[in-house]
Amino acid sequence: MRIISGKFKGRTIKFPKSKLVRPTTDKVKESIFNYLNNIIDFEDIKVCDIYAGSGSLGLEALSRGAGLTHFVEKDFFVSKTLRENIEALGVEDNTRIYRMEALRFSSQTVHEVYDLILADPPFFKDDIHKVVKKIIANGFLSEAGIMIIERSIQTYEKDKTEFEREPIKKLGDSLIYQFDFR
Repeated sequence: MRIISGKFKGRTIKFPKSKLVRPTTDKVKESIFNYLNNIIDFEDIKVCDIYAGSGSLGLEALSRGAGLTHFVEKDFFVSKTLRENIEALGVEDNTRIYRMEALRFSSQTVHEVYDLILADPPFFKDDIHKVVKKIIANGFLSEAGIMIIERSIQTYEKDKTEFEREPIKKLGDSLIYQFDFR
């Protein structure tokens, strides 16, 4: 895994040795960020990477100019790898790790407001539907904010019903959904 663009372009990201983590492929990540480059300016935005794993999505946003990225990762050992990736890039002052479940994080009523929220949950983890509803209901997105979620084509029917929308992109076995401030 690597950072695709920006000031850390080409830098390698360590991947946690865990069966619980399925990283976003470079191809999917590149497609997501190419899409985002057309609709947002990364300069100094606040980003949240939920189900962060190695931090690949949030670190890509930092590389492209985000001012602050928060990571939500519940697993202790996975978050250690995430911390190592942050330290390897020297971006400790621009990051914060919340070691907790995504559902607990999204249930907070006192929190930061983000311009971009990225979520790559385990493909068959269904709490993402509740997480999305809570993020929107609890005002985690700025007025121009966007949330991008990667899901499996195998969860399409359930996601379509729960998210009440079609994916914006299909990339191999991945489906990409977008949510905006409401």
